[in-house]
Amino acid sequence: MTVFLILLVLFSLLLLGVPVAFALGGLGLSMLVVGGFSPLMAPQAILSTLDGFILLAVPLFLLMSNVLLKGGVGRDLYAAVQAWVGHWPGGLAVATVISCGLFAAISGSSVATAATIGTVAIPEMLKRGYEKRFVFGLLAAGGTLGILIPPSIPMIVYGFVTEESVIALFLAGVGPGLLLLVLFGGYAMVYASMRGMGRSEKASWPERRHATLRAFPSMALAAVVVAGIYGGAFTPTEAAAIGFAGAVVITVLVLRTLSWLQFWEATKDAMATTVAILMIVAGAKVFGKAITLYRIPQDISAFLSDAVSSPVGFVVLVALILLVMGLVLEALSMVLIMTPVLLPAAMGLGFDPIWFGIFMVLMVEAALITPPVGLNLYVIQSVARATLGDVARGAVPFLLLMFLCVVILYLVPDLALYIPFKL
Repeated sequence: MTVFLILLVLFSLLLLGVPVAFALGGLGLSMLVVGGFSPLMAPQAILSTLDGFILLAVPLFLLMSNVLLKGGVGRDLYAAVQAWVGHWPGGLAVATVISCGLFAAISGSSVATAATIGTVAIPEMLKRGYEKRFVFGLLAAGGTLGILIPPSIPMIVYGFVTEESVIALFLAGVGPGLLLLVLFGGYAMVYASMRGMGRSEKASWPERRHATLRAFPSMALAAVVVAGIYGGAFTPTEAAAIGFAGAVVITVLVLRTLSWLQFWEATKDAMATTVAILMIVAGAKVFGKAITLYRIPQDISAFLSDAVSSPVGFVVLVALILLVMGLVLEALSMVLIMTPVLLPAAMGLGFDPIWFGIFMVLMVEAALITPPVGLNLYVIQSVARATLGDVARGAVPFLLLMFLCVVILYLVPDLALYIPFKL
């Protein structure tokens, strides 16, 4: 009954339009007071949380992402990929998916990936005769690769909450990320070919060389960041700082596409997003402290262990819970709220915490294109000036492909665990 009342109050606050950070923090503080605990636990929890070194990676990755966004790097990436595969059957669709994957590997942001590639790809694909719903769904789903293909801000937050290795999480995301890229690209190629959708003319070798050289600095930056993290040359936070510095050098000195005004706008946008994220983290920490003192995670874990005896049933139940939560919460809030509640039960059933983190990120991806709070749906709606219904209906096939990826991940755990632990 206590759990039900807490969830009822939380959902009511969110449905009334109370910002997530204040809903979580306010409810957590109220629970501390009602439960007879010291309210001073709230500021102590916030200070101990925001003091974490790993969280420095969040604003730095956001700065890198916004600088690349304002500097038009996504346009160069798309042009380079299109030059090589645009003449294939469904080639523009494949180029769009690959471009999303490349920009995801640079930025780590789903919103930035969807907005950047969408701005370039949507007009081009519509001009070539692609169905608008298919185009909108493809871009909304392709943008979700931003939080699965490392670096990934939700993975950083999950690692912070669980005290698991962020580098191991990044490595574990490579296999599922590439699988999802193949599933999206394969579906896009088959669908576009069956519907006879347009393709671009085959680019000449000089055009390919020019487009590739133009995009090379950005791809090299992604390679340096990712290889440096995996090779142990620097931590994710240090990688984010190097990535930001590299993004400034590329857009200001090499490509010369970023003005000082655009740099200032990129900084402001990154600051606003950082403040929002850290406020949610702080509010979630207060709420997490309260529910821990109430022993709610332990009670839910015991209930799930008793009610669901098989791993398959647990995965299905958790997937349903996360999808329902995704109707009212955005990605980061889901990770912060649900991880402390679900992880103990998952480990009790023998699931690896790194594997479970990738599973959660996949389900969070699904929530990003699930109405009514599918953030990527709104991004593509804004970029394309389309109706939310068209974007949502176009995203349904890609949502089903995400579920297929989850099934494969469950049947083949090494898809996530082989690279970080066995390679």
